[in-house]
Amino acid sequence: MRKQILSFTLVLFSLLSFAQSAYEKVMKEKIAKIETSKTPEDFQILANDFQRIAEKEKGKWQPSYYAAFSYIQKGRILMRENKVQGLDEIADQAQKYLDEAQSVDKNAEIQLLQKMIYSLKMMVNPMERYMTFGTKATEQFAAAEKLDPNNPRIALIKAEDVYFTPAQYGGSQTKGIELFKMALDKYNSYKPKTDFDPNWGKSEAEYFVNQAPK
Repeated sequence: MRKQILSFTLVLFSLLSFAQSAYEKVMKEKIAKIETSKTPEDFQILANDFQRIAEKEKGKWQPSYYAAFSYIQKGRILMRENKVQGLDEIADQAQKYLDEAQSVDKNAEIQLLQKMIYSLKMMVNPMERYMTFGTKATEQFAAAEKLDPNNPRIALIKAEDVYFTPAQYGGSQTKGIELFKMALDKYNSYKPKTDFDPNWGKSEAEYFVNQAPK
């Protein structure tokens, strides 16, 4: 009987180890694609991939987080192309998966994505929505920054906001570049807790820092 129990335990352990290693492999592959994805279609494919992982890994927040992030990136690309008609639907899809991530964990990375979702919704009609979604975005950003002030992605989004906001509304490309430099400094010293925790954005900070006059 003891041999049978031991054999069963070893088989179960082997199966669990195989499942874990398969999860780790596919997550690393998909996370690596974040840096190479450039189009809305790329990020939609990535969102679909992370959705499938999230369906199998209910106890982990990262797959749902990355599904939400992929939708957000899709929306941000369309926003920069002035294609705002579908942003509400995209933001709602991102919210669905971010809610799943928040049901497992609550952290600054998730709060930052919430800020980004509210910003997408605001950009559908900034004049009408600033007092609602703009205010919510500001509140979420402040909460994320308070929770993890050294987080480089928080610094990156702050730099973006300053850089792309028109001067008459308090924006400044010069100040934005300085904030991108601060973000890059944080990227160079910040260490994610695990291999699957967010680590995106450094290349964007580098790009804007390299645009600064020498």
